[in-house]
Amino acid sequence: MTASLHTPLQAPPVEPYASGYLDTGDGHQIYWEQCGAASGVPMVFLHGGPGSGCSPRHRRFFDARLCRAVLFDQRGCGRSLPRGALQGNTSEALIADMESLRQHLGIDRWLVVGGSWGAGLAVAYAAAHPGACLGLVLRGVFLGQPSDLDWFFNGARQLLPDAWAALFPQALPVSGEGLLPWLHAGLHGGDADVALNTALAWEAWEASLSQRQAVTKRSAQMEVSDAALLIDKYRVQSHYLAHQCFWGDHSLLQRAQSLGALPALLLHGRLDWICQGRAAWDLHQHLPGSRLQWVPDSGHSPFEPAMEQALVQAIRHFATQGRFAHWEAVSNVQPGNP
Repeated sequence: MTASLHTPLQAPPVEPYASGYLDTGDGHQIYWEQCGAASGVPMVFLHGGPGSGCSPRHRRFFDARLCRAVLFDQRGCGRSLPRGALQGNTSEALIADMESLRQHLGIDRWLVVGGSWGAGLAVAYAAAHPGACLGLVLRGVFLGQPSDLDWFFNGARQLLPDAWAALFPQALPVSGEGLLPWLHAGLHGGDADVALNTALAWEAWEASLSQRQAVTKRSAQMEVSDAALLIDKYRVQSHYLAHQCFWGDHSLLQRAQSLGALPALLLHGRLDWICQGRAAWDLHQHLPGSRLQWVPDSGHSPFEPAMEQALVQAIRHFATQGRFAHWEAVSNVQPGNP
């Protein structure tokens, strides 16, 4: 029985049918896996962060009957090796890794699906390799602009002033502009205890904004392996944010304008406190072939029910239609060009 296009995918846990490591030639080994149907529509998933990684839950966004889904952990992230490595870890290197992986797997063109940081990386990849892209599905757009960082580290404190004050008491005398350097120094300063407590504070602040309520920092008494994983994650993230995501002189909005009528669907939660709706709106205005869907009752997490449903629906729709021209969403749609 065929599932409705308007219901979220409900299926047993998805296991990869193939996996491996891609040698980048400069010291990195990129973990990749393929899920779903080998004959399905090729798709690649870009996880958020920077510094996070893919999880089994991400596989469930892709209908295993229709999609050939490629998931990979970006440099220094997840199962890629060496984990936490910063040498040669830039956005341009990640774009090159994606293109090498596409060729390695023998894929002609693929749908690029990305969330948060992954949404920005998807735009950058598509601008660099438009001929390799069938289209884009972008969730919770993050552009990596100074205003985006100022919001996360400074402006958003007005929403949860108690959480901000509890998590960053030593940073209170400085402005939000100084919070990122303070966090960066704590993570990279060489003191393991300071690095862990800094990572825990950052994690709790991110969780507070995602859950839209103050979240208590986890105890530093944890397994050594868990502590190392957390520190590596936020070291990679601070590495990127401290360098303005390595976008250089060409912003993502400038790059997006080169994509012409490439089909693109932007999904953004109305209650997203991490990535402002303005970023999605601005990208929509610069991306000629885009449609923007505001997802009500949803924040930043892709696993909130409304956002998960929208993602599953969008990916399945493209797999069956190959475009978004006849997209009908359960939420309010702000259409751009077909």
